[in-house]
Amino acid sequence: MSLHDDAVLVLKGYEDQPELRDAYLEHLAAHGADGMYKPCGAGHLTSSALVIDPSRGRVLLTLHKKLGMWLQMGGHCEEGDPTVEAAALREATEESGMAGLTLLPGGPVRLDRHPIPAPCHWHLDVQYAALAPADGVERISEESLDLRWFAYEEVAAVADTSVVRLLEGTLARL
Repeated sequence: MSLHDDAVLVLKGYEDQPELRDAYLEHLAAHGADGMYKPCGAGHLTSSALVIDPSRGRVLLTLHKKLGMWLQMGGHCEEGDPTVEAAALREATEESGMAGLTLLPGGPVRLDRHPIPAPCHWHLDVQYAALAPADGVERISEESLDLRWFAYEEVAAVADTSVVRLLEGTLARL
């Protein structure tokens, strides 16, 4: 199965945010496999994961190098990614430097579409949650200015609405 086919199946099985889900599916239908990747000028899917440590009531956020914002881990799908879920786990592992992350069962937690600078126009983000192992140690990557743990109640003060909604959705699923 191709990454595009997997994304279509994942999105068809996602029952929340129906209008946004349908917009993602329309994008994939219109652009085929190209709609998965960065060169697609109309936009492309991205995959991300909020790294969460429920035992300590905290989340790990990255200070994004290009945007200067505290965000969940995530980024572009790559040719070698077998699934959208695998892309989210790869990105979370790369950007957190933490081995042993596992995705919260149940598929995506949320979808978030946000504009990006030209030549592309949209990121169509499929958002997951990743559980940090008890002995996990984070290490900053080249893509981040900083990595920091935030208590749940601190997130709204440092991150944008999309991260806050992702945290709320994650906590509801836990």
